[in-house]
Amino acid sequence: MQILHIPCLEDNYSYIIIDEATKEAAVVDPVEPHKILRVAQENGVDLKLVLTTHHHWDHAGGNDKMKQLLPGIKIIGGSIDNVQGCTNKVENGEKLQLGTDTSILSLHTPCHTKGHISYYVTGKEGDDPAVFTGDTLFIAGCGKFFEGSAEQMYQSLCVTLASLPKPTRVYCGHEYTVKNLQFALTVEPDNAKISEKLSWAQQKRKAGLPTVPSTIEEELETNPFMRVDLPEIQAKTGTTSPVEALREIRQRKDNWRG
Repeated sequence: MQILHIPCLEDNYSYIIIDEATKEAAVVDPVEPHKILRVAQENGVDLKLVLTTHHHWDHAGGNDKMKQLLPGIKIIGGSIDNVQGCTNKVENGEKLQLGTDTSILSLHTPCHTKGHISYYVTGKEGDDPAVFTGDTLFIAGCGKFFEGSAEQMYQSLCVTLASLPKPTRVYCGHEYTVKNLQFALTVEPDNAKISEKLSWAQQKRKAGLPTVPSTIEEELETNPFMRVDLPEIQAKTGTTSPVEALREIRQRKDNWRG
């Protein structure tokens, strides 16, 4: 499978996932529909599905226009997320097929919104899988707890997403990587992997290139929100509970002026 990044708005990403055998494609969070259609046409692909991670306007706001422009397209969204323009509601564990080789698994990853869905995508043998995490998991960060609790975010990040295969590529909804890694260093100033990734990310951004994708393995090494099971992270937050550590780190991030 092929994945195309499409920068949208100020710092959002939409993505087109292409089943190479059939040229059928799905688009994740197409907030700028005309831009999406132009990229689809340039690549000669047939858009079949919109995969909406959550209902916020900068992710779902293009759905109605997509339906207007492509009347047959299916708009996928979480069953309890009230996604604009949704034609097909999905539950945790539901599977969708794209073309002949590409399979999409819906994962309920609530907290940022109560019905947030991440999409785990596998292609033909030899392709590394990918997960589209919207605003649940960012590179070295996580979304704000708008509609959920630290318990839910722990389940979403440290159970559901952390259990995906380590080489899984992580495609998130925003380009927040540099700031997230700068904050991560305030939690773990001696983590060399965070320092290395920060300088890499700064070079990427200077060149105008995306820092996405990461991998689940890299997130487990550098993302403080996915490292709360470690006693040393809990110690830094004055607790022995991973959920309390996650809550504390999120509060620090909310108040951080990096």
